[in-house]
Amino acid sequence: MPRFLFAPLLALCLFTVTFAVNLQAPLYEAYAAGSNLGATAVTVAFAAYAAGLMPALLLLGGLSDRIGRRIPVALALVLGCAATALLVVAPGWSSLVAARFLLGAGTALATTAGTAWMTEILGNNRARTAALTVTSATSLGFGGGALATGVSLAVQGSTLVPASYAALLAAAPVLAALVFALPRTGRPQPVSLLRLPVFPSGTWVYGAAMALAWSATGMTIAVVPLQLAAHGLGGWTGLVIFLAIFAGFLCQPIARRLTNRQALAAGFVLVPLGFLVLLGGVWLQALPLVLAGTCITSAASYGFTYLASLAEVSVRAPDDRARATAGLFVYAYCGFSLPVIASGALADLLGLLPALAIFAAAQMAAAVVIAGAWRRQPGPSALAFDAG
Repeated sequence: MPRFLFAPLLALCLFTVTFAVNLQAPLYEAYAAGSNLGATAVTVAFAAYAAGLMPALLLLGGLSDRIGRRIPVALALVLGCAATALLVVAPGWSSLVAARFLLGAGTALATTAGTAWMTEILGNNRARTAALTVTSATSLGFGGGALATGVSLAVQGSTLVPASYAALLAAAPVLAALVFALPRTGRPQPVSLLRLPVFPSGTWVYGAAMALAWSATGMTIAVVPLQLAAHGLGGWTGLVIFLAIFAGFLCQPIARRLTNRQALAAGFVLVPLGFLVLLGGVWLQALPLVLAGTCITSAASYGFTYLASLAEVSVRAPDDRARATAGLFVYAYCGFSLPVIASGALADLLGLLPALAIFAAAQMAAAVVIAGAWRRQPGPSALAFDAG
């Protein structure tokens, strides 16, 4: 395989792994309908995603250091394929929970190994470019899966086997085989098979910011569609979820021109602002406000905060990138899942809109506290962007 194809092929693999993650999102309501659990059904599915992801991050974040990068990425593609096949063969809420568990494990394997591998392919002096490539591929994947299913449903009508599922089932096995055409980048290290993540010094605020930002994304993907459906706007779910991530992808070139601290500061402002606009749109049943708020939170989450955080930990841990990436995603996915689970329980007690309002208030308070503690730290980061 020509050398210039290495990075694009790896990016396509990472895109496909994350494409599978939100592929089912527009069908959450249909899967949950037979569970008799209300909003809690969706949040249990999110808990299953975290249950698959967190142990892999906590225990297997450095797995690729031991066995190489190829197997974890290929396995992640296989898991995404298996999860989607399960929903085709046995559609329903229990299958959704099992599928989300598999998707969580696959995401953990792919993001930790893939980030380190992309840097090794492009070269250590282009760590920032590698981070941008990974964040772009995964952002497009996370958003693209939901949009693809939304479009499929619009064209096909009501179905539990949309064309987007067929596309994933056709592509994932081929890419899993092609992974082994990518180069080995260095020798596997004689380290323990089970390795805990690492948290490079001075990066706690980037992890906390990721948790804050991705909590907004988790709410947009899981809970907001339920409120849209209640107002007869369920057909817009795929687009809302796509915008929740894709707008951030569009902002990444802007974020790349900023220092990590500047990008992080922008995220602290935009995340709560965007969710307040989104909440206003849900309250007023104003779709333009919902879409505007979604785009603002996306810009913060997947544009400024994601890129800055991934680049910062990658540069601060040059000899342990896979485990450092795992540490960052421990923060991110705690934020992505735990507030959604809590809000789902609150929604069944108080209603969806009050639960969203409580989340917005808690998010704003957390942003103020984290940003205030960060500002009291001495001196800006001396780490600069590479020219890439």
